[in-house]
Amino acid sequence: YWGISTVHMRDLFDADPDRFQRFSVACDGLLLDFSKNRITDETLRLLIALAEASGVREAAQKMFSGAPINWTEGRSVLHVALRNRADIPILLAGEDVMPRVNRVLDQMRVFCDQVRSGAWTGATGETIRHVVNIGIGGSDLGPAMITEALGTVHDGPDVRFLSNVDGSDFVEATRGLDPARTLFIVASKTFTTLETMTNARTARAWIVGSLGDSSAVARHFVALSTNREAVAAFGVEPTNRFEFWDWVGGRFSCWSAIGLPIALAIGFERFEEFLEGAHAMDLHFLHERLERNVPVLMALLGVWYDNFFGVCSHAILPYDRYLRRFPAYLQQADMESNGKSVDREGARVAYQTGPIIWGEPGTNGQHAFFQLLHQGTKLVPCDFIGCVAPAHPIGDHHDQLTANLLAQSEALMRGRTESEARVELEAEGLEGVELERLLPLRVF
Repeated sequence: YWGISTVHMRDLFDADPDRFQRFSVACDGLLLDFSKNRITDETLRLLIALAEASGVREAAQKMFSGAPINWTEGRSVLHVALRNRADIPILLAGEDVMPRVNRVLDQMRVFCDQVRSGAWTGATGETIRHVVNIGIGGSDLGPAMITEALGTVHDGPDVRFLSNVDGSDFVEATRGLDPARTLFIVASKTFTTLETMTNARTARAWIVGSLGDSSAVARHFVALSTNREAVAAFGVEPTNRFEFWDWVGGRFSCWSAIGLPIALAIGFERFEEFLEGAHAMDLHFLHERLERNVPVLMALLGVWYDNFFGVCSHAILPYDRYLRRFPAYLQQADMESNGKSVDREGARVAYQTGPIIWGEPGTNGQHAFFQLLHQGTKLVPCDFIGCVAPAHPIGDHHDQLTANLLAQSEALMRGRTESEARVELEAEGLEGVELERLLPLRVF
């Protein structure tokens, strides 16, 4: 580390023009280019050795096999079963969970088809045109992010998300909606989450007050919950309760019934494609060798910067409007997972367990905080995310967007030396005291 911490990225590329070929991985239509990181072959070799010594392979096998790796609660962690498209049994205490998973998926399929076709009607016989998902944390961030990310293929009802207990959130989520054509999804594993149930009760009063009969609740509410009794007491029909299980962590629940608003927006066939994509990455993670394993490589780079360079934060920079909620989703997925200060034995750790995740879409961020990235005093690793094909090909917009992504990543990689800045200032006609005064401000 002490040797490479003083090496400049441009020198690494000058010494090795083939860095991209060796430090990039293609997987199922995704390209991970990690060549613009301050690593060498030796760095990668040592990081892979760290992963092997840490038992990453063994831990993955335990998770996929249903072992209770969440030892504080004695639970398995089986979100991988939710998107298991290979029809391979996944056992929990000797029982295959896949029949339960597939039963809920079938229930979701039928319900989505009913709502999207117009067969499901509200209490007054009107078809559903608006869906409001009431949830918080994992019952909001994932579905909200994915629904927006897949916005170009929406062909179902308008889907909105209500999470904050702030009354203004309810007002804005229901603004302009016709109660007779609105369906609420209440997403709470226990059906006791304070914010979610406060909003659910307000939504219930809104429906009953508008339609004049408490029986309307059954046609305008469904529940994603494990609490059968509480759901029934609220007025939701038992057949309209979609189950998920205590081995589904909230931040990884969007592939379960919590993904119902996604499926309503894009259709169940496309939701299945979403599951298949996740399953493909699960297989890649489980079987690909570590040095070509996308999630492992990204995790190791995080360990490298967090613990050896002492970085405090990590920026997620999606150059795609539809991915603007992705940083917020990753804040929960990463920071709530890794935000610990003790190890599995309860001992306080002597290393960093995770950075602060933040970010905004490009090119907006370039006009907001990129000054700090380029010339500030903090080292901030950045993940640039781009899409090859534009969702909306208008003029040269996508070319400009992609050019900005590539130029910013190159500029952060190369920087500008004092000698380069001097040449640029001289080309502008500056010299003497004025040049020397501006020179430090042009270096990054």
